[in-house]
Amino acid sequence: MTTPDCPACSLNDLLSHLDHWECATCGHEWPKTAAPAVARIVKDAHANILADGDTVTLIKDLKLRGGSGVLKGGTKVKNIRLVDGDHEIDCKIEGSPMALKACFVKKG
Repeated sequence: MTTPDCPACSLNDLLSHLDHWECATCGHEWPKTAAPAVARIVKDAHANILADGDTVTLIKDLKLRGGSGVLKGGTKVKNIRLVDGDHEIDCKIEGSPMALKACFVKKG
């Protein structure tokens, strides 16, 4: 097992205890089970990386669940928010909250 870098000072001068790490330089302690947070990368239908606040466009007509409504292809959605789950995008379309899959949108 390799020793991680200290999250406080980024140095690798660590002391290994039974259940936690301790930095010998700055004294910061953290549990061994803590994994560094990995940023989730969400890509649109054309492999462009999406971020919170982006504007996207629907690439095809999408049927709405529980009704006979349809979201038309070409509809622009502003100020998206990325979330965890199978529907990666939370947004509002015409004032109604929606959850979209990133594979049905393109950035721009």
